[in-house]
Amino acid sequence: MQVTVEDISSVKKTLRVEIPREEVSREIDRAYDEVRRTARVKGFRPGKTPRSVLERMFQKEILEDVTARLLERSFLDAVRERELRVVGRPRFDAPSLKPEEPLVYAATVEVAPRIGEVPFRGLKIKRPRYRVSQAEVEVQLGRMQKHLARLEPLAEPRPAAAGDVLRIDFEGFQDGKPCAETPRTENFTLKLGGGRVLPAFEAGLIGMQVGETRDLPVSFPADYENPDLAGREITFRVTLHEIRLEVLPPIDDELARRIGPYQSLEELRHKIVSQLEEGYRKRIEQEMNEQAFRQLLDRVSFEVPEALVEAELEGILEEAERAFEARNRSLEDAGLSRESIAATYRETAVNQVKRHLLLARIVEQEKLELPPEELDRAMAEIAGRLQQPLASVQKYYREMPEKLEALRHALLEKKAAALILEAGEIEEVDPPAEGAPPTGTAA
Repeated sequence: MQVTVEDISSVKKTLRVEIPREEVSREIDRAYDEVRRTARVKGFRPGKTPRSVLERMFQKEILEDVTARLLERSFLDAVRERELRVVGRPRFDAPSLKPEEPLVYAATVEVAPRIGEVPFRGLKIKRPRYRVSQAEVEVQLGRMQKHLARLEPLAEPRPAAAGDVLRIDFEGFQDGKPCAETPRTENFTLKLGGGRVLPAFEAGLIGMQVGETRDLPVSFPADYENPDLAGREITFRVTLHEIRLEVLPPIDDELARRIGPYQSLEELRHKIVSQLEEGYRKRIEQEMNEQAFRQLLDRVSFEVPEALVEAELEGILEEAERAFEARNRSLEDAGLSRESIAATYRETAVNQVKRHLLLARIVEQEKLELPPEELDRAMAEIAGRLQQPLASVQKYYREMPEKLEALRHALLEKKAAALILEAGEIEEVDPPAEGAPPTGTAA
């Protein structure tokens, strides 16, 4: 077998392979022998059908099968011979197989880039000093308080005001005709000031009395998330059925006990602080890793295979679809498509691929290993997070070797990222004033 490699780019190659006529003939003969043993041909005993009859009956299928086997086997041999780290699927350009002739074909492949020594030591990295403030704790307590709020009817009739919770029916009309995109909705609950609807709709509800019906003209912005309503003016006919008050419970020991397994408000506060600190720890690590990654890209340049970018994009798309499904919505409901998301996040996917390749190279370069106890500890953490028995998680990974390898690779990447930070020059700095606090709850 003769193999030549043409460089299209540093990560794209075309292999030209020639399989000798003798090997082609042997493979074809073997295929006919296999068919002869199993074929049932009228007029001939099993195993005694002449080759000429088999060729007349099965030649097309046999040549296609032989071609597929020769391509697969020779391609793998060629990749091993030339020590290519192929990613994604090859694209074959093969002529029809002809008996008594060599098979010559081309296979275009993408390969992992060859990255040299990664100079990751001595990176200058700023470590932001995020600290949990009392105000953040109060914000979290306020959210829990609102979560436990109860709704009570008005003691005396009055018009609807900001902060009230309304129960309404509504239907949208355009040019006096019902609008298909805004069908009649009954017993819809809405808090005035909650920001769930367009401001013009909410403003029109202020001052309504129970039993009253109003027509509210609402102009949808041109960039509204539902493209079927964007830029249109719809008149909503609204009937108010009920006004209720949101009554907040006091922030005290009883609230803490209602939130979770806490005996006092102080215990709940400690839990909130702990979770906020954990959020900041993750944020600090993420920001430092991002700084390191940007500096490494300035030091190391390489191309990325399109196959890896497409795989990363597919993961982003699937995650977006799952997020919408969890809210009983679809991409189309938000005026999105897989194509638009792919275009928006393409650069993100490219950077993620570069990050994985750099970390994998450092793992190889520094000969990082994963002791069995670290893998066991990771599985125990997964079991705790999923609230599943450890034995079930271990069984899952035993039965899914590709998932086990992915977990092992992710843990090695974390070790490589930690090594980069350990080898860097870290400067403690105050975070920018506009830095948003992490969120978290003690529920």
